[in-house]
Amino acid sequence: MKIKMAKNYGFCFGVKRAIQIAEKTKDSITFGPLIHNPKEISRLQFKFGVKVEENTQAISNGQNVIIRTHGITKSDLQTLKDKNVQITDATCPYVTKPQQIVESMSKEGYQIVIFGDKTHPEVKGVMSYATTPPLVVGSLEEIQAAKIKKKVALVSQTTKQAQNLLQIASYLITHCSETRIFNTICNATFDNQESARELSEEVDVMVIVGGKSSSNTKQLLNIALQNCPDSYLVEDENDVQLQWFEGKNLCGITAGASTPDWIIDKVKEKILSI
Repeated sequence: MKIKMAKNYGFCFGVKRAIQIAEKTKDSITFGPLIHNPKEISRLQFKFGVKVEENTQAISNGQNVIIRTHGITKSDLQTLKDKNVQITDATCPYVTKPQQIVESMSKEGYQIVIFGDKTHPEVKGVMSYATTPPLVVGSLEEIQAAKIKKKVALVSQTTKQAQNLLQIASYLITHCSETRIFNTICNATFDNQESARELSEEVDVMVIVGGKSSSNTKQLLNIALQNCPDSYLVEDENDVQLQWFEGKNLCGITAGASTPDWIIDKVKEKILSI
């Protein structure tokens, strides 16, 4: 089986930065999973003693706490500060940006519209910076069905597809008297998505490596499926199945922004052995 890698894939700047912070801050706690890759989270715990805690009440005074890449809510951050813990902020700068925009625009009286998944930790964090409850939509259809005001500000979850953001922005421009649009999609996410789209047009089978709870990895899978029906998501080499490659000659591989090279390499080795 021949393999062709995407032009852009794997760890983004924000994830690399967070991993480096965690490795330097041994025996610390991350508030929520640092990144959306369970294998890498396990490695950090085993090798560096970095544990995950999702309840502020379970964190004691004086502990070292790392804020995850997806960020946390404003109230959770204040709770941690009140506890006098040692806080290291590993929130990705691309996530901090929409938090700041939402806080500023909501204070100026704009209705906040967030294009994203309201259950995702990044979006929950961004929502918390609004002075009034924001409107969160996941599609053009949802914004069309929603009640919107005349003065709105639009931001996006960092891992969403640009073309879908443009659809929502176009709708708001034609239905509101004033629309402020902020492109908060991560550049690395955009590059990875475009690379996945290009590669999926060339190959017989496509494998996307990443955590199954990762939004950006799911987006890569959805993009690949548009051009290559035989596209699959795997967390590691153990998920790779022999029957996927029967009658196929060329396999394309890409990986989510939270996927380390050591997992990608193992997946490549497994496929090359088929």
